Amino acid sequence: MARDWIIKGGLIIDPSSRTMEEEDLWVEKGHIKGIDPHISQEGIPVIEAQGLWVTPGLIDIHVHFRDPGYEYKETIETGLKAAAAGGFTQVCPMANTLPVNDTGAITLYMVEKARSIRGPILHPVGAITKGLKGEALAEIGDMVEQGAIAVSDDGNPVMNSEVMRRAMEYSSYFGIPVVDHCEDKNLSDGGSIHEGVVSTLLGMKGIPRTSEEVMVARNICLARQTGSRVHIQHLSSKGSIELVQWAKEQGIPVTCEVTPHHLTLTHEAVKSYDTNTKVNPPLRTQEDRDALIEALSQGVIDCIASDHAPHSLKEKDVEYDIAAFGISGIETALALVLRMVHEEKLSPLRAIEAMSTIPARIMDLEGGSLKVGSPAHITIIDPERTWTVRKEELVSKGKNSPFLGWDLKGKAVLTMVKGEVVWTSKGFPMP
Repeated sequence: MARDWIIKGGLIIDPSSRTMEEEDLWVEKGHIKGIDPHISQEGIPVIEAQGLWVTPGLIDIHVHFRDPGYEYKETIETGLKAAAAGGFTQVCPMANTLPVNDTGAITLYMVEKARSIRGPILHPVGAITKGLKGEALAEIGDMVEQGAIAVSDDGNPVMNSEVMRRAMEYSSYFGIPVVDHCEDKNLSDGGSIHEGVVSTLLGMKGIPRTSEEVMVARNICLARQTGSRVHIQHLSSKGSIELVQWAKEQGIPVTCEVTPHHLTLTHEAVKSYDTNTKVNPPLRTQEDRDALIEALSQGVIDCIASDHAPHSLKEKDVEYDIAAFGISGIETALALVLRMVHEEKLSPLRAIEAMSTIPARIMDLEGGSLKVGSPAHITIIDPERTWTVRKEELVSKGKNSPFLGWDLKGKAVLTMVKGEVVWTSKGFPMP
């Protein structure tokens, strides 16, 4: 249940008001009641936050919770618990379930199951096409009525441009964005890693940048024609950034995201043959990584999303070219972003904006703000806490992370959803 709290002495970081001040924050009946340097209300429990960041609840708009159908990889319950441990208060799971979330009935199942679990708020992303086949449009209106906040065929890009055009036009009627994994399957088919020096060295078929870039360009053209909002998932190439920057300069309604792993790793990591480095789009070059970091810091890339993709051992403990794509990343996302803050490549305000305020804006979600009257979705972060990524300590069923064994700095220590504390880290003192 929602409770009243005083969060005392933390550094309030609120990108929605461009605030970075050490103040107290008052939560009453699930909402922000007030922010002031000195708040004292008798009888209200106090959460001590000196030396910590108090931020709007983090929001991950690109996750895979595998439920229904693939519960051996993740369930809505384990996914939400992992999200809470990562500091996330709201999440948007993709439609690649079994059955596919292409009808209102599946959307409703996901929403109702999440409501029965004490944790972050779940907002399903419905399918663009029936069965993710890229042919006939899914029941978009029905899904929206049951709680879908966007549509996407996720890892199955809509290759047919006419279908994508109609999806954009139809979705705009409901005021929701079309979210797209940009990949030309004709260019990428059979590839496992970035096409370049490393793929040649290892003798693996590569995935060229152009497989992403031509579809980014296609979607920009369709957004310009239809006036509909399109959100581009997990940008990985310098060329894609240049296209998005041009689109924004033209006033075309395009937004985009980047993952923590594309901001952290390059295709050099693949030389280890660790299948946990196999992702789609693939890890690319240092030049691409540098461009992604710069574009994020400048706001050309709007936000950060984990693309949390948990898999079981049987999908990853195989030869590299037949292993599943994906990283279980929702619990390491914040620390990897804070790594860039510590390296002064990203400001604290911009980091939180990209993980909270902007995701809320893109998906039209309540949250991303600590303004008085806002729902009390709050993440408390210890930016100095050091910890080691250990398989046995990950909450998610998915242990497929290339960051296992890494020493990271920065961690969420408390996650609050509408005034209810849904997660605290081990040892964090609660009143």
